[in-house]
Order: sequence, then C-alpha cells, then structure tokens
Amino acid sequence: MKLKSILSATTVLAMAATAAAADKAEVQFWHAMGGQLGEIVDKFAADYNGGSDSCQINAVYKGNYTENMTAAIAAFRAGEQPHIVQVFEVGTATMMAAGEKGAIYPVHELMADAGVDFDQSAYLPAVVSYYTDTDNKLLSMPFNSSTPVLWYNKTALDAAGVAVPTTWDEVEVAARALKESGVTKPFSFGWQSWSNIENYSAWHNLPVGSEENGFASLKTEFTFNNEAVVNHIQRIADMGEEGTFVYGGRRGDSRAQFVNGETALWINSSAYYGGFKKDITDFEFGQAMLPLDTAVADAPQNSIIGGATLWVLQGHESPEYACVADFFQFVSAAEQQAYWHQETGYVPITNAAYDLSQEQKFYESDPMTDTAIKQLSLNTPTPASKGVRFGNFVQVRDIINEELEAVWSGQKDAQTALDEAVARGNKLLRKFEAANK
Repeated sequence: MKLKSILSATTVLAMAATAAAADKAEVQFWHAMGGQLGEIVDKFAADYNGGSDSCQINAVYKGNYTENMTAAIAAFRAGEQPHIVQVFEVGTATMMAAGEKGAIYPVHELMADAGVDFDQSAYLPAVVSYYTDTDNKLLSMPFNSSTPVLWYNKTALDAAGVAVPTTWDEVEVAARALKESGVTKPFSFGWQSWSNIENYSAWHNLPVGSEENGFASLKTEFTFNNEAVVNHIQRIADMGEEGTFVYGGRRGDSRAQFVNGETALWINSSAYYGGFKKDITDFEFGQAMLPLDTAVADAPQNSIIGGATLWVLQGHESPEYACVADFFQFVSAAEQQAYWHQETGYVPITNAAYDLSQEQKFYESDPMTDTAIKQLSLNTPTPASKGVRFGNFVQVRDIINEELEAVWSGQKDAQTALDEAVARGNKLLRKFEAANK
C-alpha cells in the first residue's frame, strides 16, 4: 500500500473513532482518589467506556475529599456541575441538605427512572445504612468504604518482645518496649477525629452527639467531651510526654513514619493495605482490630465506616443519567468490587464481592485483610455505633483537629480542649440547623 493510501486509511479510522466517541453521552465524574487509587478509578472508567457503545465516563481527579466537594459545590452554583461527585462520609448531611433544595438526584430514584434492577439489600448493612434517608432509601452510591484498624510492624514487636496489643493498656506497654528497643516514634495515627473520637466512641458504644449522632434530628448537640473520651485523649497526651506517641499530621501525613519503621503501631484506614503491600519491603506488617479501653467497656461494639460515596447532581439530560445508572451498576458488580477491595484494602461494599474474594482465596493468601469487615459487622449497630451525621461536620473536624493539636503540643489539657471543641462545634450545628429548617 502506498504511503498516501496508508495515511488516508489512518485518517478515516481516526475520524470514525472521533465520530463514535462524539455519539456517546458523556458523563463527568469528579473524584478524590490520587496515586494508586486514582489509577484504579481510571481503569474502571476505561474498562467501562471500552464496553459501552453509548456512554463515555470522564473520570477527573479534583484534589482531596474537601477540595473535590468544595469544587463541586462551586461548580453547581455556576451551573457547571459534574454528573457524579465523590463525597466523603462526613459530607453526607451537607449533601442531604442540598438534596432538600433540589440539587441531588437520589440514587434510588435514578436507578428506578433508568429501569435498572437495583437491590439495596445486596450491599453490606454497615455500609448502606450510613447513606439512607429516614425511609431507608439509598441517597448515594457506596463506592469506597473503609474503617480504621491497628497497623503493626510485627518485626519490631518481635524484636521488642511484645505481642500485638488488643487493649489500650497493652498499647502503652508495647509502646514503651518499642521505645526501649530503638523505635523512635512507637505509636501514632491519622484522621484523628475519625479514628480516636468517632470510632473510639462507636467501638465502646458511646454517642458522639445527641439525637442518635445526628441521624434523628438537626437539633443534635455534641457530647464527645464525656469522661471516657477525655480520659482517652489525655492518655495519648501523656504518652506524648513520655515519648511513646508522636503526632504526625491530620490525614495520612504520618504514613511515612510507619513505612520507614519509625512508628510500629499506627491507627488509620484499612485502605492503606494496597500501598503498604507495594512499599513495605523491610519488615513484616499486619493489621488488627482497634484496641479496647477496658475501663470503658468489657467488649467492643463495632467500628464505623469512612471513605466516600458517589452522589449524582441534578441539571443534566436523561441519556446521561441513564449512563450514570449503568456505570453505577458496573462499578458495583462483584468483579470490580472484589478487585477494588483486594488491591486497596477498602471493604467490599456488596455481599457478592465479599463472597467472590473468599472464593478466590484472597483471605488465605493475604491474611487479616478481612479485619475491617469483621470490625464493621462485629455486632448489630446501635444508635451510638451506626455512624455520625452532623451538619457542617467537615468544618467541625477542622475544629477538633485544632483543639487536639493544642493537646499534643501541651497548650491545653484534654478536658479543656474537648469542651472548647464541643462548644465551637455546637455553634456550627445551630448554624446548619437554621439554614436547613
């Protein structure tokens, strides 16, 4: 074939591909998954697009959870909103309030309107209950759900002659032994409000606030300045004075401390598994259930989820929403969810994905990777352990971070800091209530 003919054929093929793409209904999907997680999101979008003749999902990383949510709100006000936005769990009350004002297309309505056979009971109860309305109808599509676990450096613990701690008393003992054996920052954590107030409370069946942690009414008020939580935070502050606890930042900032061996006990999301499996080569690591504070409870209740769901925004055309519904069905399928779970450490959001992971013998080849699932399903959730649903909670978490950082730096004691966090947080609750009556 002559060069001119080859070029002509190539041009025709390119034009045909462009025309085919142009014929597809396009869906904008804004997410907050960076790094390895973002690569998997891009893979899901590419796999879906490759198998669809009518839909094109454009997955766009818009920064961390807060940045992504803020960008979507600003875009909606400008009439340039995406079809799908990934919102972390603490933004649920804010998104529900937006739904009352017509900004949200509830998932249960979306699926019904699209004629998609959708069974809400297929999802893990601990996941789906967080994102339902008072009629138990699903508002957003579960996607990436995790819970905090105790990550540990088994090699360092063995060298220090201590076992994996199961109680907070044992955490203190293990941290001292680790310090003596040369571990510079024995204990730390990330997402401190989530891990050490919200989940500490749920694990010990203590409410974070009134009105069933905000699920029952906007009149909720915070109660996490109770004796148990105050004593817990003061314990950690005392460990800081002793040099066995070192604060490493608000989100996952202290991850590097664990990966490089400076920290041997680290509480944070189960979703770090995929990255740890790739990055940690110098020691044996594992994950265990959260420690129990035996001064507060005889046995743990259950932990609560973190992570995010996919919310659908109003203002687009019906064919595009049909694509959204179809894409949701695709990413919820057992194959995709089992892959996501096994590659990342997020829990499988459906029973089918969990069953498939068992059939694939994942928990045999990768022991303890079902720790998060066991924690979430340990007991039937109570009003105190179902989760939290507070208005303006993104900003409230910032307040909690500020007050806890004052404790870690020695500027305030735990009681003073938590009293002030509750007082400041309640003002934001009242502001949210007034705006959404």
